Amino acid sequence: MIAFLTGRVVAKRPASALIEVGGVGYQLAMSTGSLAALPAEGDEVTVWTHLHVREDELSLFGFESESEKAAFELLITVSGVGPKVALSALSSMSAETLAQAIATEDDKLIATIPGVGKKTAQRIVLDLKDKLGAREIGSSVRGSGQALAVAEASDALLGMGFSSAEIAIALQGSDKGADTQALVRHALKRLGAGR
Repeated sequence: MIAFLTGRVVAKRPASALIEVGGVGYQLAMSTGSLAALPAEGDEVTVWTHLHVREDELSLFGFESESEKAAFELLITVSGVGPKVALSALSSMSAETLAQAIATEDDKLIATIPGVGKKTAQRIVLDLKDKLGAREIGSSVRGSGQALAVAEASDALLGMGFSSAEIAIALQGSDKGADTQALVRHALKRLGAGR
């Protein structure tokens, strides 16, 4: 198993990155958050990885943190959730937000992930809520207050026409105890700076 790669960023694409390690180029499928966190092309980076083996294909997935990798590996244990859907989930929301949604059984928020319907969202909650205690996804905060604030801020931003991927990136770096209004203000500042 390839646990991580340390090498030079050769290229960033919409859903993947090319990392050169010792003269070998590795193409890694990555979430939008992980891609945004990569340094500039030519710079060195360490990326956590998961090698997904199928009968007819080997796919390498890259993550900016161990917590995101752990979230991905838990998601693909759920029936009906493959690597592409798991990556879509992590592109739509951070590992911490996903953990909070699962811990608070917020299947409506999980169902907003592209490729995840209501039944799959309920299955994710059912299969993973007990595993959160045994194996943490990110720095999961079980306090429903913060999870609710993040969910409300996400809903407000979705209503303004932003995509789930944009919202997930914009909410990163916000204060841990921030209320809904503070989260929306933080996200709007970041979204405005990017346009």
